[in-house]
Amino acid sequence: MFVTKSIIARDLPEAFFLCCRSLLEGLDTIHKDNGIYVYTIDKGSFQGRQRLEFDFVTIHIENPSNRPLVPDVPVGVPTPASLDQIEDYMAYLITEDIKPDEQYTYGQCLTQQYTYVIERYKAHGPNCNQLTMRIGDKNSILLDDPQCLCLVDTRIRYGKLHFVIYFRSWDLWAGFPVNLGGLQLLKEYMAKEIGVEDGSMVCLSKGLHLYDHCWEIARQAYGR
Repeated sequence: MFVTKSIIARDLPEAFFLCCRSLLEGLDTIHKDNGIYVYTIDKGSFQGRQRLEFDFVTIHIENPSNRPLVPDVPVGVPTPASLDQIEDYMAYLITEDIKPDEQYTYGQCLTQQYTYVIERYKAHGPNCNQLTMRIGDKNSILLDDPQCLCLVDTRIRYGKLHFVIYFRSWDLWAGFPVNLGGLQLLKEYMAKEIGVEDGSMVCLSKGLHLYDHCWEIARQAYGR
């Protein structure tokens, strides 16, 4: 059975810890109906290694603007993110420059879109259902490593700017904290420019996972 896991978190650090706990508890009691899957990667990043993955997960983060944005892990556990990394990632999201060894950057897609979203909301008001920022195009599937982030949808409701984010594949340890921290900084900037308050995040993925080399440090991170 293909199972959807729903997680509600207060802020970004709690979302990270709840996802780690849910995945690893699922590993300990794995069965076909718990929505946790372990498999050997046939093709893609870390080919041949094992990946522990949700079938599908939705994560509602009620107050992603709460500080700190980074998880506070126990002493001796390597941190999955730093504020510097988050700020660098935010800059990456809004920069079109591409390095010689890169097939793409998210900034190639987002730079024009996020400014257009701001302009549309300012010009026409909050009640618009059209302002979805999309990543990639019809040729993305042909890439060796297609984009993991696929869309960032926007909604202004109750005087706040909310994001709905979809990742096709998502590394919980090495991606999730930095990715969401950077997207949160972008959302805060957009909300300020539009003239509304910062709102929540709803994140969806059919590929939120932990690689086997991170299982033990993830256990240590949430204190188990």
